[in-house]
Amino acid sequence: MVPALRYLVGACGRAREGFAGGFLGACGSASGRPRPLCGGGRSASTSSFDIVIVGGGIVGLASARALILRHPSLSIGVLEKEKDLAVHQTGHNSGVIHSGIYYKPESLKAKLCVQGAALLYEYCQQKGISYKQCGKLIVAVEQEEIPRLQALYERGLQNGIQGLRLIQQEDIKKKEPYCRGLMAIDCPHTGIVDYRQVALSFAQDFQEAGGSVLTNFEVKDIEMAKESPSRSIDGMQYPIVIKNTKGEEIRCQYVVTCAGLYSDRISELSGCTPDPRIVPFRGDYLLLKPEKCYLVKGNIYPVPDSRFPFLGVHFTPRMDGSIWLGPNAVLAFKREGYRPFDFSATDVMDIIINSGLIKLASQNFSYGVTEMYKACFLGATVKYLQKFIPEITVSDILRGPAGVRAQALDRDGNLVEDFVFDAGVGNIGNRVLHVRNAPSPAATSSLAISGMIADEVQQRFEL
Repeated sequence: MVPALRYLVGACGRAREGFAGGFLGACGSASGRPRPLCGGGRSASTSSFDIVIVGGGIVGLASARALILRHPSLSIGVLEKEKDLAVHQTGHNSGVIHSGIYYKPESLKAKLCVQGAALLYEYCQQKGISYKQCGKLIVAVEQEEIPRLQALYERGLQNGIQGLRLIQQEDIKKKEPYCRGLMAIDCPHTGIVDYRQVALSFAQDFQEAGGSVLTNFEVKDIEMAKESPSRSIDGMQYPIVIKNTKGEEIRCQYVVTCAGLYSDRISELSGCTPDPRIVPFRGDYLLLKPEKCYLVKGNIYPVPDSRFPFLGVHFTPRMDGSIWLGPNAVLAFKREGYRPFDFSATDVMDIIINSGLIKLASQNFSYGVTEMYKACFLGATVKYLQKFIPEITVSDILRGPAGVRAQALDRDGNLVEDFVFDAGVGNIGNRVLHVRNAPSPAATSSLAISGMIADEVQQRFEL
């Protein structure tokens, strides 16, 4: 096992990047449609693989790419339940390339974010994927925020983030003419990108290297093959059987799951503990009207407050020139519930009975009420935004898209920040690796995370 990793839950705590890094990804290509998957891989009719990756989001695709580049002689397949790749967390976030400033120095998350951002910029340059290194200001608008801002600046220096500087009011105005603030951290290496385009590029790399992508394959069961009386070669060589909801089967030697919003349920299929549970949090964004987009040049973020579990509303430019404002952080009543009234009785009962949500809610009651209030009343959100840009009015904004973050939560109500890996029980446990939690900001860190997962797979399965 990689020394920095632990099976089941490591240290728990509070999320720092919020939805902007924790949701994976953004919209597709400039047309909004994904590029078609390239040919050259094994055909969709192929029923057996050496390794199968369950989950076609950015972490699963990056991991599949890393594995096939390291082990080109192996047959590797990706299974995705939707008809297209990267349509959930990867397709519903703000697209920020984060710097890694928020994390504890020397932590795995800090290292992976800093390393992942550098790798991502390099990858985009190599592949001709458009991005903008537009920078970010973390702005203190109240005197009481300045000590926290200075501490965050010191943390960023310890994490090795390049170009950081503390700036005063006059320099804030030079960077963001319409932003008010007493002091700010200037993070020039923060950027934006279309993460879905990045994920589809990973898929293309994977297929060009010989990998196969099978969509419309919703995994229902993972089990050991029942050996036939004739001791079939398939049953011996490919002892894992993955079944979908249509009754179709895929056989393989090893399985890696990167199932995002369903990572806990997929893990349970091979006999794993149900903890940590995934609790879905929806983040709603507002949009600045096009004629008001001149008010924001780059990313503008608040100073994080350790009393609250999420980061807070911020200003995010997009690759298409639009400006997103948000997100809030409210409980979603469905794991893929992108609209306020989306509801699943199964998901709600699972949240209430089996997770630590009640404890989390009791610990952050006032924060939760405030988030719900802002979700219902635009004026409340605008009042908060005006602390940074006073010129913004309710008439300047529109309701925008939403994303759902897969937040791993332990039974004590703690947000799980560490990577959590798990396996099954019995014989299947030696052939399965579940990525139970790939924490925020996983999109920024995806290339670094994929290298770590590939290391873990190689050592665990002795490839």
